[in-house]
Amino acid sequence: MALSRGLRCCQRAFAWVPVLIIALVVLWSYYAYVCELCLMTLSNPAEKVAYLIIFHILFVLFVWTYWKSIFTLPVQPGKKYHMSYADKERYENEERPEVQRQILAEIARKLPVYTRTGSGGIRFCDRCQLIKPDRCHHCSVCAMCVLKMDHHCPWVNNCIGFSNYKFFLLFLAYSLLYCLYIAATVFKYFIKYWTGELTNGRSKFHILFLLFLAVMFFVSLMFLFGYHCWLVSRNRSTLEAFSTPVFQNGPDKNGFNLGFVKNLQQVFGEEKKLWLLPIASSQGDGHFFPMRALCEAQNPLLSNEEQWEDDGIDEEPHDSGEAASLAIERET
Repeated sequence: MALSRGLRCCQRAFAWVPVLIIALVVLWSYYAYVCELCLMTLSNPAEKVAYLIIFHILFVLFVWTYWKSIFTLPVQPGKKYHMSYADKERYENEERPEVQRQILAEIARKLPVYTRTGSGGIRFCDRCQLIKPDRCHHCSVCAMCVLKMDHHCPWVNNCIGFSNYKFFLLFLAYSLLYCLYIAATVFKYFIKYWTGELTNGRSKFHILFLLFLAVMFFVSLMFLFGYHCWLVSRNRSTLEAFSTPVFQNGPDKNGFNLGFVKNLQQVFGEEKKLWLLPIASSQGDGHFFPMRALCEAQNPLLSNEEQWEDDGIDEEPHDSGEAASLAIERET
């Protein structure tokens, strides 16, 4: 038991190593740009002030969004999705799978859950003992179910989901701008050091290495940010891009696609003045998401690829005949 706790503590401590690496690189980049470039290398006062002002604006936005991505805790499903003590006892004491399926079906009738497992069953997490809301997944690293889980990111040591996906996107965007600005402003002095026009040895090392890191991070972040922009435009998470969500009528990769503008509003909210600020403005509470299809049988599940859902969908009970055939999803 003590060994197991010790291993878990070591694992948690080791998980902060990537965050520490990023923090050290950012702090060094601040020193190299402000001290070695602006204070030691630049001679024009106006140019020096302009460089410093723009740099500090980008630096604050970058650090702010990174902080929010790290320390905004992922949101777990509400209490109504957890099995009650009576239901848990009845479920665990029942050995017949078909009766267990029926118990889950009875619980799911009261909840607005419309996605299914690959076999058409109710999405149930036997670790957290809850019916999983749409787009919710269990994170093995965080050991809990996360609303609208996108992925677990080691560089922020946190689950990226409903609560912090906007902050993560802004972090990627401002990281790109930060790297691009550094590379663009440092390049001229990189050439001067390279050709021997400037000879300060210590500053030369910092500026050369600063340009190299800025270009390297810019290229890698450009692909990652572009991929997430594509996901947002389709209203998909990373998990949904690799595993198509399944509705009662089958899988549909565009099941939550409401159109480009509404997809943006799902993540950034309706107030455009808040889009570029790391302030929570995403629509909804993470438990229910509008779907693009209207239901023909008073059940808000995907039924017609040509119809679009605009204002949310009313909750309706599932047919008991269909519920009896539902399977249980086990988290592994």
